[in-house]
Amino acid sequence: MKLKLLAQNTLKSIGILYLKTVKSIAFIPAIVAMVFLLLSLFTVQFDYSDTGKAIKAGAHWLTLKDASTARSIISTITGGIISLTVFSFSMVMILLNQAASQMSNRILEKLIGNRFQQIVLGFYIGTIVFALFLLSTIRDIDSGVYVPAISTYLLIAFTVVDIFLFIYFLHYVTQSVKYETIIHKIFTDTQKSMERKCVLQNFSPSSCEQGSSLSLNAQNSGIYQGFMEKPMRSLCKREDLLIRMEWPVGKLVIKDTPLLTILNKETIPKDLQKEIMGMVNIHGGQDIDVNYYYGFRQLMEVAVKALSPGINDPGTAILSLQALGHLLKYRSENHPEEEIYDEEKRLRIIMKIRSVEEIFTECVYPIWDYGKQDRLVNMEFHHIMLQLCAQTNIPAFERMLDTVNRSPMHQGV
Repeated sequence: MKLKLLAQNTLKSIGILYLKTVKSIAFIPAIVAMVFLLLSLFTVQFDYSDTGKAIKAGAHWLTLKDASTARSIISTITGGIISLTVFSFSMVMILLNQAASQMSNRILEKLIGNRFQQIVLGFYIGTIVFALFLLSTIRDIDSGVYVPAISTYLLIAFTVVDIFLFIYFLHYVTQSVKYETIIHKIFTDTQKSMERKCVLQNFSPSSCEQGSSLSLNAQNSGIYQGFMEKPMRSLCKREDLLIRMEWPVGKLVIKDTPLLTILNKETIPKDLQKEIMGMVNIHGGQDIDVNYYYGFRQLMEVAVKALSPGINDPGTAILSLQALGHLLKYRSENHPEEEIYDEEKRLRIIMKIRSVEEIFTECVYPIWDYGKQDRLVNMEFHHIMLQLCAQTNIPAFERMLDTVNRSPMHQGV
């Protein structure tokens, strides 16, 4: 049992480390740089091979007989690409700082994790690695065949590509930090996450009766990130357990707070308790892919920040509000699974799910609190609520519409 717990905790730690590594800004650049290093080894080996020497002997324009000239070319390219890299990402950090100060620092992960930016950085670093390795292989021999001319010309081609990448990179970065682009990115990620998780058209809350039960407390503080579904379901089937999670994904759980309840047992062995808690993920940070509610929160924070007196940008708040309207419409018609059954169709796990009204209350009312004195925000609230009420039967939407209609700012329209 101890070995099983150790293996389980190790796998969970490896999974968390893997996600952090893959989402790191240095992950793709490191891979690209390694590819360039392997490419430099291959091209230099080819340069010094009989085939490479024959190619250089037959094509005089590929021959660099002067080792100092080759060194000068490579050194110049190396210094230029280093300067290009520093300039490019100094500009990125300035734009990120501006976006974080005017929107929300929670969106930084979206901007830093941009794959195109990481690929460009990797290509820059890869070119530098290629050039440095190439510089170390040049030999002073009169025949010229030991100057890696083919590799040097390939490096020049990489440099030309770097220059064009830099030109496009300037355009891409200025577009990617625009408020509408960031809001659309959050909206798209949240929509995709809901499409994966909200698969039920009809929903009825779980009504399992509770008899004898046992509560298990959180072993550490952090954000509840869900649990390992397949291992937990197998364990519940093996031990004949019915588990109810007490918190929705994304909630802060403080140590020793009741985290889950075993509904059909009053006592279980300590080792089994540890095994169950080892399958629950509690750690810092949140991800829209795991918890679509985090996307709602980000849009709310962007809108609230835009409506703050220091920013005073109702246009950005309206963009966030429109995105929230689309997402609330989809969520009101599609519901996540609340119950998990085993292969024999026996109920094993009951999850805590945020209702549409809870999401609306937590993510839309704060925007109203900040923006109800703004005429533009008032009009947009009325426009969105009117459509939501016409297409859904959510009481919270109707209450919000009634609140907007009674607003002095709206009555003056």
